[in-house]
Amino acid sequence: MATLTKKNTMTKKKLINTISQQKKMRPNEVRHVIQAFLDKMTECLTEGDRLEFRDFGVFEVVERKQKIGRNPKNASVPIIIPARYAVKFTPGKRMRKLIESKNV
Repeated sequence: MATLTKKNTMTKKKLINTISQQKKMRPNEVRHVIQAFLDKMTECLTEGDRLEFRDFGVFEVVERKQKIGRNPKNASVPIIIPARYAVKFTPGKRMRKLIESKNV
């Protein structure tokens, strides 16, 4: 296992600037496309749809069951964590291989 180092964060703004420079497009055009993409993804997941992007991965909504947690300061008092829905991401085969080969 590789040692953990400080990671860079790719923000939406950085992504927009990077793509606009690479594709020689105006940042505002790229911003509209990315925001439309994210809005549509959110809409589909809200409706319970599964999003599959070949070689990238799969996004799907899963139900997390209710469980009992413990307060570390007072372990004798159980805390009920309610059931909820969450978005699960499963990386695609190509992404998984690229990440494993990098030893992130």
